[in-house]
Amino acid sequence: MNSSPLKSILVDKTYLDELSNIERKKYLQKVKFLKYIHAEGPQSNASLSNFLNLSLPTSITLINELIEEDLIERKGRGESVGGRKPDLYALKDNSFYILCIDMERFKIKMAIFDNNNNNITGVQSFTFPITQEVTAVNQLYNIAQDLMKASKIDQSKLIGIGVDMPGLVDTALGENYTYLFSGKESKSLKDTLEEKFNKPVFIQNDVKSATLAESRFGLANNKKDVLVLLMDWGVGLGVIMGGKLQNGTSGFSGEFGHIPFVEDGALCYCGKRGCLETVASGIALAKMAKEGIKSGQNSILDKLSDQEIDKIEPQLVIDAANRGDQYAISILADIGIKLGRGIAILIQLFNPELIILGGKMAEAKQYITIPIQQSINTYCMTQMREKVDVVLSKLGQDAAIMGTVGYAIEKILDQQILLAS
Repeated sequence: MNSSPLKSILVDKTYLDELSNIERKKYLQKVKFLKYIHAEGPQSNASLSNFLNLSLPTSITLINELIEEDLIERKGRGESVGGRKPDLYALKDNSFYILCIDMERFKIKMAIFDNNNNNITGVQSFTFPITQEVTAVNQLYNIAQDLMKASKIDQSKLIGIGVDMPGLVDTALGENYTYLFSGKESKSLKDTLEEKFNKPVFIQNDVKSATLAESRFGLANNKKDVLVLLMDWGVGLGVIMGGKLQNGTSGFSGEFGHIPFVEDGALCYCGKRGCLETVASGIALAKMAKEGIKSGQNSILDKLSDQEIDKIEPQLVIDAANRGDQYAISILADIGIKLGRGIAILIQLFNPELIILGGKMAEAKQYITIPIQQSINTYCMTQMREKVDVVLSKLGQDAAIMGTVGYAIEKILDQQILLAS
């Protein structure tokens, strides 16, 4: 077995074909081992041997080899079950890295994380209006290259790339049918990115990535039935039922913002009229603010220049509300009431124990949560609304990129397990 950390994690079929059956089996055991401790945290030899169905001596041999390969390390001691406390083993910091790309409608955020979710570079933001054209991949690649060079990491340890983005994302096919879509007859977005980066690439919807982060690091941890609403330019929904993220047949579940809400309403960018997003989203908030200021509403926002008003973003309205601006507060309340009405429907459909509000508009805090709760009280059955808590996410605006780290690592290790099986 090659002792290189890279070879212990990411190999190709040619490498595996050169191994004996015994070496190949050991490689498979090691990858399963790494996936288990990545997902579950530090483990004892007894728990690992039980997970892999190995004898204790065989399991400790694998552990010692992975320690020599600089992939895992001793990490304290576990609880005693009658004898001495067992050693615990965990992934070693900086054993390998993932480049994470969080795409929004008008910017991208990038960061490099190690295998223990340590943020190596910090989250870097870049202006990058997302388009329907896949040619934007070239610009995306150039930005990523600059970040990787500046990070000074050992790039041989960069084992893959995770991308989260809005839109109709089919994770199985690696395609986004809303953005960066080159057509059914062309290469998928995943294939295009893998060809460019020469690394495995895994694409996930941004709301589902945020939901995975909430499940692992946030308020949904150890919860069974949770809804996560990401309230940014659009409105997306992540669904955890029975403790598992629900994707739907094509991976498109959770398009909450595109349910019909207003009869013969405004045209939505999805092509339909009257979607919830047209009246209760960051897009709607910016539009309402722009129209109000131009019509003479009294607000601290009217100090903006005409050019600034035309390009107004939800964050400006939220900041104004948090400074006590009554007009900003009033339009946030209007958005919240409409969102609450939609959320009341979700409560009656899914009967969740918890609803987590995240994204940019969650930063409006009580100016969005109070009208949402008032609307839920109006439109939802008493017996169901009394069983659900509606809370603000504690992960902030980087929730999606945090979820992408674990998602990409899990998929890369799954790919290796499949290859070696």
